[in-house]
This record gives sequence, C-alpha cells and structure tokens, in this order.
Amino acid sequence: MRSRRYSFVYTCLWLAGLAVVLLTACRRNTASSSVSSAPAAPAVQVPDFNADSAFAYVERQVAFGPRVPNTEAHRRTAAYLADELRRHGAQVISQNFQVRAYDGTTLNACNIIASYAPENKDRVLLFAHWDTRPYADNDPDSKNHRTPIDGANDGASGVAVLLETARQIHACSPRVGIDIIFFDVEDYGQPYFARQPEEGDTWALGSQYWARRPHNPAYRARYGILLDMVGGKDSRFMREGVSMQQAPGVVDKVWKAAQALGYGDYFVDEQGGYINDDHVYVGRRVPSIDIIAYDEADGGFVPQWHTLDDTVENIDKGTLKAVGQTLLWVIYNE
Repeated sequence: MRSRRYSFVYTCLWLAGLAVVLLTACRRNTASSSVSSAPAAPAVQVPDFNADSAFAYVERQVAFGPRVPNTEAHRRTAAYLADELRRHGAQVISQNFQVRAYDGTTLNACNIIASYAPENKDRVLLFAHWDTRPYADNDPDSKNHRTPIDGANDGASGVAVLLETARQIHACSPRVGIDIIFFDVEDYGQPYFARQPEEGDTWALGSQYWARRPHNPAYRARYGILLDMVGGKDSRFMREGVSMQQAPGVVDKVWKAAQALGYGDYFVDEQGGYINDDHVYVGRRVPSIDIIAYDEADGGFVPQWHTLDDTVENIDKGTLKAVGQTLLWVIYNE
C-alpha cells in the first residue's frame, strides 16, 4: 500500500511538472515568436548636405555687398533671407529693433527667426550672424581699416550652411522641432581706432537684444549651436572654452559625430580658446556651443578675418560639407 501511494503521488507530481514545462515552453515560444516578428526600428535617414548649394548661398549674400546696418545692402539681404526661409517652409518672424553702437550711432537691426514644427516642444536652436564688419581693421594695409568687408566667411558661411539645412528640413523633417536664428549686429564692435574709451559688450548686439527680449518669452530648447566662420580653407574647429562651460555634452556629441563621419581633420579634438560670440548671450537662455575656426596656438582667427580678403575665393566647399553634414547628423539623430 505504502509504495503504491508514493508512486501515485510521484506520478501526479511528474504530470504536474510536465504541464508546467510545456506551459513555460509555450510561453517562451510565443515570446520568441513575438520578438522575431516585431519590425526592426527604422534607421535614421540623414539627408546629404549639398555643399554646392551652400556655396551658392555664400555667393548670393556677398552679391548684395557688405551687409552693414543702415545700408541698402543690409535691408535687401534681410528681405532675401526671410523670403528664402519661408520658401523652405519655415514660419518666419523678423524681429526689428534699434540699438546704439559703441560710437552712439543708432543702428536699425533685424534678427530673422525661423521655426519648423513650432508645436513640438522638444527643440534645438541653430544660429549664425548675418551682418558684416564695417571695418577691415585687421587688414595688412592700414588704408583699408575703415572699409567694410564682404564677410564671405565671417557671416555668410554660417548663414549659408543653415539655409541649406533649412532646405533639407523642408524636404524631410527631423524628430525634433528646429529654430534657426540669423542674428544681426554681431560684428559692429568697437575698432582699435575708436576715440571712445573701450567698453564691454559692444559686439553681438543682436543676440544680446534677443536674450533680453526673445521672440517667445517662454522659449526653451535642448541646446543651441552657433556657426561662425565655417567655410574657410584649411579650417580647424577646436572645442571652444565657453562652449565647454555651458554645454560640454553637446560639444562632445558634435565632435564625436564629426569624427565618426570622417571629418576629424576639421573638428580637432583639442581645447581651444575662449570666444566672446553670440553663444555667450544666447547661453543665458539656452545652453549653447560655438563651432568657429579659431586656433589660439596658431595665431587665433583665420588670416582673412576682418580683412578685405574675406571673399568668396577663400571659401572651401569641403569645409562647408564637413560642418553641414555633421550638423545634419546631430539634429536628425535627436
């Protein structure tokens, strides 16, 4: 009797265990089938940055003449930039304002603000300055020091990269909302020959104005990226100091992206100097970085900086491509 009793119990236990094993196997097979049948996440499609188009945008801006505030070239360029952004599907605001220059001159200025997917609260800000320096005060010939510059690199190159970026966004939207701002009056800072005592903050007047009075008082963005002098031949972009203070993670993201794309010769993995640029003032609202050709160990800015040689002939499509493709990779992978 006893042996039969235990044999029956063991048989019941064995059958129960078998049922558990079979049930578990079914669950595993179902889960496995579910996983294998799920569609793979689509790869991020990053547009191909067109350097020829960007170069044409540099030429178009320079053709207006020096974009110095209070001039006809300045007014015509502002209208062109706003129209071009609208043509590429952006909602555009022209933020007109007046500021006083270092010498007391009243400057009629305009920040041009373009928004894509304004309903998307997850945003990235891209910006550059579109005005040009009224003085070639770094020119080798002192006779040219009061002559305005073409600003093909210093101004037009950053704007050109962002116009081509706008064209790509219009064709294929990234997952984040994008704002593009062309800041005015960045380059009207006090020259060395001014008779007035040297003052601080005479540069980047447009971004200073926007930081005090943004187009949307509640404006927020994950981060901002400034492009300044991003079209010169043999350009080297180092990790700028203020950028490393404000948004080191963004600097790291951009530089790693550039290197992964094969642009490590342009985006040098070294610490650069500290630049007082538009990102300093925008950074009061949005943590921002500066992609700028500046090598403190090699004399600072590029040789054409604030000279009459800042012309289209010194713009390099390879540099425009490296910056533009890196920028697209970053924003489309957000």
